[in-house]
Amino acid sequence: MALNAEEQERIVHAINMAENETSGEIRVVIENHCPDEVHDRATYYFSKLGMHKTVLKNGVLIYIALEDHKFSIIGDKGINQRVESDFWNCTKDLMVEEFRMDKIVEGLVKGIEHAGKQLAKFFPREHDDINELPNDIVFGDR
Repeated sequence: MALNAEEQERIVHAINMAENETSGEIRVVIENHCPDEVHDRATYYFSKLGMHKTVLKNGVLIYIALEDHKFSIIGDKGINQRVESDFWNCTKDLMVEEFRMDKIVEGLVKGIEHAGKQLAKFFPREHDDINELPNDIVFGDR
């Protein structure tokens, strides 16, 4: 399942809008297949993309394997030190609701929007905020 240019733009736009409210950094990785346990694969990309290098340790990665119907959301230690252990469950629930209706893009957009709102509570955007990571989608198994 490939995303067309308009769908990709909707996802990138959602990232841009979310990051306008927070100093947090949101990345999305999309693959067709997840060759590992989904959390391990997300952790691999988190490291590969340098998400652990943000100043406030407030990066969030949304990883999805489209054809395997798997996804994971992970946040850096700066977030995990400030929030409850089930912090991402409400975001995951919103996404799953859309995914079950085969609305992949809508699920990703809702997840990004909700993650951005959650991040803004703990990491509001400051006037001197710098976008530390690209907002583009990473296509992992292409």
